[in-house]
Amino acid sequence: MSSPGNHLSLSLLLIFSLLSFTCPHSVSSENHLLLPSNRKFGQDDQLFCESWRFSVETNDAGIWYIIPTRCFDFVKNYFTGDRYFSDSDVVAGAELEFAKSINVSGDGKDAWVFDVDETLLFNLPYYELHGYGSEIFDEESFDEYMLLAKSPALSASLSLYKELQRLGFTIFVLTGRSEPFRNATEANLRDAGYSNWERLILRGPSDKAKLAVEYKSEKRKELVDEGYRIRGNSGDQWSDLLGYAIAQRSFKLPNTMYYIA
Repeated sequence: MSSPGNHLSLSLLLIFSLLSFTCPHSVSSENHLLLPSNRKFGQDDQLFCESWRFSVETNDAGIWYIIPTRCFDFVKNYFTGDRYFSDSDVVAGAELEFAKSINVSGDGKDAWVFDVDETLLFNLPYYELHGYGSEIFDEESFDEYMLLAKSPALSASLSLYKELQRLGFTIFVLTGRSEPFRNATEANLRDAGYSNWERLILRGPSDKAKLAVEYKSEKRKELVDEGYRIRGNSGDQWSDLLGYAIAQRSFKLPNTMYYIA
């Protein structure tokens, strides 16, 4: 008669044998690339920066301050080449498809919220002079740039904006810019081709110390309290989209130049 210990040993042996045949993630010679010590792409800047960009866009990277040094050329080429505009076009296409699925009521309460910087407007002229995110953000120099009111429209967003208006959505522009920049922001938006928004919302004095996600959540809640149904929300930062009083669907535009909490 075998002992209980022998039965246990045989049972464990059977379990381990089964796992070795059925577990697709068990470590073996076939999947050795999963091991960190064997990763071949560590020295490949292009591959690393593509993966870093993915982690930023999915919010896996969390809080970060400047782009990795090795990714300077990658980020520059991304924003000055075709890829950024292609990615933006794809997002806008998804937004429009969703918008067309909404039965707009006609009461003016079906709302869409847009961010400004790197959403409606593209601040490439500023970042061309400031390292495409490779420098710590300088608030003073960006304030001076905003007052120039010269940012071009992000073309995908401009087309979407006009189509949403044609479909009957009420447009709100909710920006992290502060009240002293209202005139410059309005002028820049109009010069870039935007018009007929319902309300342009900027940070007031009481909003100055708030994180973006808190401030924008509060402003969306005010709209909901007024009876608006926020159908869509477009922004380049996760803090534009998360929090509370969130939209029925939120859409993240690409941005690997800076992060705002």
